Amino acid sequence: MTLSLVHVHPETGTVATLTATGGVAVGGYVHHCWRGLGACVTQGRYTNPWYPATIYEALRNGASASQALHAATRRDDHPEHRQCLVMDSDGRADVHTGAANLPEIAANLYPGVAAVGNMLHSADVVEILAQRFIHVSTLNSQAVLQNDAPPQFPADHAQQLLGHLLAALEAALDEGGDARGTRSAALRIESFLHAPIDLRVDWSDNVIASLRALEARFRADDFQAFWQQLPLR
Repeated sequence: MTLSLVHVHPETGTVATLTATGGVAVGGYVHHCWRGLGACVTQGRYTNPWYPATIYEALRNGASASQALHAATRRDDHPEHRQCLVMDSDGRADVHTGAANLPEIAANLYPGVAAVGNMLHSADVVEILAQRFIHVSTLNSQAVLQNDAPPQFPADHAQQLLGHLLAALEAALDEGGDARGTRSAALRIESFLHAPIDLRVDWSDNVIASLRALEARFRADDFQAFWQQLPLR
């Protein structure tokens, strides 16, 4: 029912999440990120919106992605309905997919970048989501994809991250996205370098066009003048 990507830059603490689905208002339920700490997406046949609180607390207390994920699923009476991806501050990821989720189901985990999905048009959707992001955002994409090498990011990575997330999502949706069609999408970027970026499309017949329109408004001079004055803590 949903496809998602998480990204952590261990050297700067920048964290990003991206999600899209065939239902309404995906940004209110699925993706969560915390600069310097990590991220999670909680989705599946029936999303458990209480996972993020447990995962955040576990990561804050020094847990790995696997430990934080286990802390959430073991408290759940019906983990078979869930799909959850967690990434910690070192860029390590782990994923849980319960047996009751609907195909196609896929997950692709790389250092610092991971993608996951269920009820997809095809399993290739998630692979393309992760790989497209790695291709456009890293300096050593082949080493990351072929050998799980730590990604190397350019100096302007923070400035380019929003565009790279949208490029990855566009490639995934071109492959088919959610099997029902993709109607809502959201992304969030948290960084120590600037205020958060949080863009959401709650319902649209053309999610990418709607997100691109939001990106244009975000980059407009008047909003940038406002956004750049926001405090960093």
